[in-house]
This record gives sequence, structure tokens and C-alpha cells, in this order.
Amino acid sequence: MKLIVVKDYEAMSKEASNIIKNLLKEKPNATLGLATGSSPIGLYQNLINDYKNGEISFKDVKTFNLDEYCELPKSHKESYYSFMHRNLFSQVDIKEENVHIPNSEGSDLQALCDEYNNMLHNATIDLQLLGIGANGHIGFNEPNTPFGKETWVVELTEKTRQDNKRFFNSIDEVPTHAMTMGIKNIMQAKCILLVANGKNKAEAIKMLASGAVTEACPATVLNLHPNAIVIVDEEAASLIK
Repeated sequence: MKLIVVKDYEAMSKEASNIIKNLLKEKPNATLGLATGSSPIGLYQNLINDYKNGEISFKDVKTFNLDEYCELPKSHKESYYSFMHRNLFSQVDIKEENVHIPNSEGSDLQALCDEYNNMLHNATIDLQLLGIGANGHIGFNEPNTPFGKETWVVELTEKTRQDNKRFFNSIDEVPTHAMTMGIKNIMQAKCILLVANGKNKAEAIKMLASGAVTEACPATVLNLHPNAIVIVDEEAASLIK
């Protein structure tokens, strides 16, 4: 695992977006695994600017998102479908048919998981973008999720729901479940790029940087990946000795 510490969020976003930009220049039909949350918004804005400047195109790019809330329709402003279209897809030339986001709208969630999992089995993700939860979760794979897990419906911990409450009017509106790629799916990507910023991520980054591998901190599985890059700001790196 390669750990890169930069000054702040802006520098983290630039460093990470350059990795993706260079990949798209080298391989215009790359398949990207994408993430939501506050951490990647800056790098998405950089990629939009790179597109507008004519440096990259998304017309042949395919994407697979990590996760989606259950209990929210796609049209909800806090669904990850809405997030991705608002923060990236609507501002670049990606084709809608090349966009893949878990579909949690249906009564048979297991069948929808299996459907998404089959798509992942038939794809080769060149780069998987990740954020990290304060408790070390990646995607919505909470602590003590088996590393061999594939796409599934997870009950969100109270900590994760509290972390995401800021996007909703109250805790009662925060979904209790989400559909997520499993850790096994994530690890099958050729390259994994994790970004983290802020002091609230420092404990998780400290554990990841220690070299430990434990299901108690799901992100530590990246220590087993042959091509994992972790970019953090100084605050997120503040507990690393």
C-alpha cells in the first residue's frame, strides 16, 4: 500500500483526480468504481474541469458505484443516484447506459444484490475509488464484515447513521439499510484509490497505516492489495507515528 500525505482537502482532491485523469488519458474506455460522500466531491469537480478543458472524455467510460441507500427512491435528493448525477455525471459526457448504481428499489433485495453482483463479475474495474468511515468502513461494509462478502444488504450502525445525519433533516430520515459492494468485490479492482480528510478519520487511517489486517477495521484489507494508493490530508494523518 502506498500512503501519500498532503497538506489539505484541496491538495488531496488534486492528487487523486490526477491519478484518475492519467488513467483516462491512457485508457479512454476504463471502468471506474466510484464512491459518494463528502471526500470525493473535490476530485469530481477537478475531473469535471479537466473534461471542460478538453483533457479527458467520459464517453467510453463505464462506472460502477459502491453502494446505494435502501428505503430511498432514486429521485430522492440524498440517494446516491442523485448524488452522482449532481456531482459528476450531469456535467460530463458519460453515457447513461454506462452508469451502474445498485438498484435498491424493489421488494426482492436479494435478487437485486445478485443482479448487481453478476454485473461486477462480468466487469473488470480498472480503478476503485473509496472513502473511509470514521469506524474504518469501506462502502457500507461495517466493522466485522467478512472479507469474503460480495454484494449484500447491510444494516447500518448507529455511528454511520449519525455520521450521515447531516445530509438529512433528522436522524429519523436516515435510512437504516444500504446495498453495497462487498469487500471481495472491492478487492478485485486492479487499483484501489482511497481518499480521506479530517481529524474524524485519523483513528481509521492510523489503523490502516499500521499494516494491520483485521475485519474489525474493514479498510485494513487494503494492506493485502497489490496496488492500493491512500491519499490523506495532514489532519487525517495526524495520529500516524
